[in-house]
Amino acid sequence: MAKARGEEAGGEIEREDVASGRLHGAIARSLGAAIVSGKHQPGDILTNEIEASERLQVSRSAYREAIRILAAKGLVESRPKTGTRVSPRARWRLLDPEVLSWFFESEPSESFLQELYELRMIVEPAAAALAAKRRDQGQLERMRAALVVMQHETLATEAGQAADRDFHDAVLEATANGPLYTLSSSIGAAVRWTTIFKQRSRNLARDPVPDHWKVFDAIAAGREDQAREAMERLVTLALDDTRASMKA
Repeated sequence: MAKARGEEAGGEIEREDVASGRLHGAIARSLGAAIVSGKHQPGDILTNEIEASERLQVSRSAYREAIRILAAKGLVESRPKTGTRVSPRARWRLLDPEVLSWFFESEPSESFLQELYELRMIVEPAAAALAAKRRDQGQLERMRAALVVMQHETLATEAGQAADRDFHDAVLEATANGPLYTLSSSIGAAVRWTTIFKQRSRNLARDPVPDHWKVFDAIAAGREDQAREAMERLVTLALDDTRASMKA
C-alpha cells in the first residue's frame, strides 16, 4: 500500500485515507502524536502550510483542516505572520479521547501514566459509591453482561477491552450525575489505552476480573462504602500492573 511519509508529522499516512476522505484526520493524528511525544516542543513553529503539504504530498486544504483539528484540541495556535506554534502543555485538552490515544502512539511517560491513574482514583471510587445508591436494574444488567464477556475474553482482545469499557461506563452512568457522566468517554479512553499498554509485551500475570466482580457486588447490594473501597483497590492494582509492565 502506498504511503506518504512526512518528517514533520512523525509518521506514515495511508493512501487509503486519501481515497476515503479521512486524510485530514490522518495528518492530525500523525502531527498530534509527534507533539505529545515531545518531537515538537511547546513554542516550536511548525513548517508552513505550503512546505508541509508538499513534503507530505497532500493538498493544502487537507493540511489546513488537520491544523484546525489540532487547534481545537489546544495543541497548536495559528497566527498571521508568525505561523503555527505548538501550544503550552497546560492548554492541551488531555481528556480528549483522541489526544489520549496519541500519547500511546509511542511510549507515554511514567509521570503521564501516573496522572491518568490519579484521575481515575479521584473519579471512579466516588462514582462507584454513588452508583451503589442510585443504580437501576438496567444499569446492573449492563455491568453484569460486561463482566460475563470479560470472563470469556481476555483483556488482550478487542471484545474483552470493549467489555471493560462498558463496565466502567455503566458505573458512571449509574451515578445519575450528568456532569460526571460526561467524563465517561475520557475515563473509557484512559481505561482502554492503559489496558493495551500494560499488556503490550506480555499478558497480565493477574486476572483483574474478580476485582471487577467485587465492585459490581457492592453496587448491586447498595453498599456505598464497600463499592468505593472495591473500586479503589481495582484502580490501585491496575496501576501496579502498569508499573510492572514498564519494568518488564
